[in-house]
Amino acid sequence: MTKLGKRGKPSRKVRLEDIAERCGVSLSTASRALAGEKGVRAEIRNQVMEMAKSLNYVVPVAVSCKKVVLAASSAAMIDYVRNQFTAQVLEGLHQRADTLGIEIVTQPIVERSNIAESLQEALADPDVAGFLFLTLDDEEILALTRDFSKPVVLINGDDPLMRLSSVTPCNRSATRMATEYLQKLGHERILFMMRRGRRTIERRFEGWRDAMVQSGISDVQDMVVNVEDWLPDLASDAIFKRIAQRGLDFSAVLTAGESLAAGAMVGVQRAGFTVPNDVSVMGMDDLPQAAFYNPPLTTIHIPMREIGASALDLLLDGIGGLSRPARRIELACHIVERKSTASVATPPLP
Repeated sequence: MTKLGKRGKPSRKVRLEDIAERCGVSLSTASRALAGEKGVRAEIRNQVMEMAKSLNYVVPVAVSCKKVVLAASSAAMIDYVRNQFTAQVLEGLHQRADTLGIEIVTQPIVERSNIAESLQEALADPDVAGFLFLTLDDEEILALTRDFSKPVVLINGDDPLMRLSSVTPCNRSATRMATEYLQKLGHERILFMMRRGRRTIERRFEGWRDAMVQSGISDVQDMVVNVEDWLPDLASDAIFKRIAQRGLDFSAVLTAGESLAAGAMVGVQRAGFTVPNDVSVMGMDDLPQAAFYNPPLTTIHIPMREIGASALDLLLDGIGGLSRPARRIELACHIVERKSTASVATPPLP
């Protein structure tokens, strides 16, 4: 389909020749300026870049054989050992990188001083196209990147002030969807179990809270179960202890991560109750093992591989020297129904 200009006439795609002509420079100079090559005066480069921006010229960038630095936080590395969330994200990232001929160079973040030095070295490497930061909330480290000359994208994290682009699942709307699903099954007292700290997890808490408040339950803090780590044993102990102290004052549990859901089911069973006849349990992630729990876990499917692939695409979209606003991409999630949830049992008539 031919695009029409303001007066209804067909408009053609802006060419590099148009940029060169309007700036009064040669075609080769315009090309080298947009590619960031040496030998072009700063004022000429800025003039060409601004003209390209004003005309919405899409800079063709060769990405094959480029490198992308993946800075992985300690939380991501711990998750990689314990869980499969990070592993699934990395699989999607590496598959996309292999397709494009890009090398992913992993840089674990251990100390701020070390990562600062490593990032500066990577900035000076002409083969490095940009940076991906995986599961990172450290404000001091993020602050190092805000004046980078190369693009930065956060994976499974976000910048609350929108200074850096990011890719995450739709955490808030996903937990709201999960809570409303349980409410439609008749559950009113729905516990939410989480480990506090990361912004992405706080978004999950907010989605549960939104749905609970909307349903008329105002004292939501009484229904939050906090654990110190994502270990199933801690979740099991927390549920068992609550039932021992307060009785079965809830009919469902929604957890911010799948490992906690596995532990919550064990805790319910330790206390002498069954899942889902007495208590429904629902998780988030939809890791491969979710289908093999006893009972198989109803959960929110997070598109983990797509998060990794989309982050690389977003990073490459920022290559070329043109200034673009930061973007926050949230990928849609959906419910996977299995056997760990059921409608609230109707009490027998007297």
